[in-house]
Amino acid sequence: MDHKELLELTDKELLERAKINKPSPIIDAFFIGFLVGVIIYSVAANSWGFLTLIPLYFIYLFLKKPKKYEALKKELEKRNLH
Repeated sequence: MDHKELLELTDKELLERAKINKPSPIIDAFFIGFLVGVIIYSVAANSWGFLTLIPLYFIYLFLKKPKKYEALKKELEKRNLH
């Protein structure tokens, strides 16, 4: 979500987005660990291929999520809605 989209949201919509997009580090860490395990198993089984790259993409998405939340958090602070 870019900055223009955040500016167009009403206060109520912005609060709802922040509640939905709030990162949960324990759950994210669990899934990242699971996906790393899948990658290690795949490499150990000598099946390096396209299906091994898919967990890498999901790990990237889990790591990118807090950055999106930071933009929402800044906009909430700007509007004094925290």
